[in-house]
Amino acid sequence: MKYLLAGFGSIGRRHFQNLLALGERDIVIYHTQHSTLPDDELKGFAVESDLRAALAYQPNAVIVANPTAFHLEVAIPAAQCGCHLLIEKPLSHSLSRLEELKLAAEQNHCQVLVGYQFRFHPGLQQLKNLLDQGTIGQPVSVRAHWGEYLPNWHPWEDFKKGYAARLELGGGVVLTLSHPLDYLRWLLGDVESLKAFTSNKGLNLPVEDTAEICLRFKNGALGSVHLDYLQQPSSHWLEVIGVQGTLRWDNADGITRLAQVNASGKAEAWQDFHPPQAFERNTLFVDELRHFRDVLDGKTRPVCNLHDGEMAIRLALAALERQESHLPRSG
Repeated sequence: MKYLLAGFGSIGRRHFQNLLALGERDIVIYHTQHSTLPDDELKGFAVESDLRAALAYQPNAVIVANPTAFHLEVAIPAAQCGCHLLIEKPLSHSLSRLEELKLAAEQNHCQVLVGYQFRFHPGLQQLKNLLDQGTIGQPVSVRAHWGEYLPNWHPWEDFKKGYAARLELGGGVVLTLSHPLDYLRWLLGDVESLKAFTSNKGLNLPVEDTAEICLRFKNGALGSVHLDYLQQPSSHWLEVIGVQGTLRWDNADGITRLAQVNASGKAEAWQDFHPPQAFERNTLFVDELRHFRDVLDGKTRPVCNLHDGEMAIRLALAALERQESHLPRSG
């Protein structure tokens, strides 16, 4: 396989290193030189600053890892050339040109994997298995919480200049940390309705740094998602309450916990499901690339496909287009 890697920021660099670790060497880099990271390790690899020149190498697959607002500017021409795609999340910052991408992918038989890497987390996979087995009965409510202090993300750069803090690059906490909007739909099914509030009072950025999102799923379950760029220390966890028990997952240790209600109506002791001993954060991205290679080889279908990516965008944009009800003051 020949890969084209579009973008060499932090996630592009991670994909590059992981491709090398997996034994891939036939890699072309589309790099516009806007990254704040050094590119010394690209010596010996073809590097192009023009997309047409990069696509002229006729890659089999393109990994789209540039800023969110420019994803489709790469993905659409690549699909028109018949390239399979791994597109970093979210697919885009708007629905504009999404139909163009869908048409190009369909006409050229392109497989598209969207990079919501938490679908590869062994703890969340275990939680999904337990849900699917009915261990807690009908889910009635779910809560996802993710808070992480933005200035700590990329210590080598001014956080206000990074894509996550800039409106024109598709930043903001709802799009940048949209993983729960994807994995909740993966776990519980489609969303029927959504309401949300957002704020940018924490870091005074031109994008929202805090969001509270309420969801009603088609299966009747209610859900809420908290996202912020502020919390120290960081916290990312999930809780699902069912009629016969509770499931919890914490990203800090990767453990999924199950408490079932027994025949007498009492909750049993927590049962813990630990991730593999060698698991660490980068494992998510390595497993994602392994899955992408299997997709390219025709061994499987994308676990998070173009439709899934579109649904995540629609949920995120619905949250940003929130409706607020102003209640009269008491007294």
